[in-house]
Amino acid sequence: MAYRGRFAPSPTGPLHAGSLVAALASWLDAQAHGGTWLVRIEDVDTPRCVPGADQFILQQLAACGLPPDEAPVWQSQRASLYQPALDSLTAQGQAYPCGCTRSDIERALAAAGRSKPRHGELVYPGTCRSGLHGKPARAVRCLTSTPEGHDIQVTWHDRRLGLQHQNLTQEVGDFVLKRADGLWSYQLAVVVDDAAQGITHVVRGEDLADNTPRQIHLQRLLGVATPAYLHTPLVLGANGEKLSKQNGAQALDLRDPSRALRDAARTLGLPDLAAPQPDWLAAMVAAWSAQRGADNTRSTHAT
Repeated sequence: MAYRGRFAPSPTGPLHAGSLVAALASWLDAQAHGGTWLVRIEDVDTPRCVPGADQFILQQLAACGLPPDEAPVWQSQRASLYQPALDSLTAQGQAYPCGCTRSDIERALAAAGRSKPRHGELVYPGTCRSGLHGKPARAVRCLTSTPEGHDIQVTWHDRRLGLQHQNLTQEVGDFVLKRADGLWSYQLAVVVDDAAQGITHVVRGEDLADNTPRQIHLQRLLGVATPAYLHTPLVLGANGEKLSKQNGAQALDLRDPSRALRDAARTLGLPDLAAPQPDWLAAMVAAWSAQRGADNTRSTHAT
């Protein structure tokens, strides 16, 4: 199967040093495979999107010599794909309405002695699995247990991080597919879009590795292929946390795109070479191929 990769930024602001690492890595991986590289604007969370940021991101990528091989797509224009997927999950009994507020979830977890949040999130205790109990429906959740009531265990191989495992039931719980405000969840949208676009390889930041088990679970339920995953190192801010727009990451200074690219390459463990941009990018493709070596085969081994 021909390689198809993608870079999927959220237009909550311009690209910064951390997002360029993911963009460069995904582009290099596609080039090393002789594949196709796509850009998908993940603007499904519309309240957080900044007007004009999508076009500015595309301009930043072009300035770095990273134009997509096909026309970009916008998640906000793809609801017609997400609804049939949700309908299918509901018909399978794998999705159900939930009437819980965050306060309801906190109280239920506290009563069960499980009040500690996971990565700032609350592990949903399954309150509405048996019905809404008189509450109005708010969100729609994905079931994370087998028909026999057993836990869902997901094991997969990350091309950089190696063997990964998560007990989806205990560590995440039934997760949201459609939010209480009517917006589609990232988890459902990304799985449907990857399948619709024929994505074979996903290269993205290590902070998103925790999402992978949920996405593999949805891929299985929807009967679509699981891509090969590679999660890249993160750029950290001065506070030691992941560099992000939320903690003050500055937009890339594209008066000198070569410097920004070289900084991104160093984060990826690639050699620090000085050369004109086209020659530099070609050298980085060769360096990426040598670095990744045997893992450049399409192998996920998800179980």
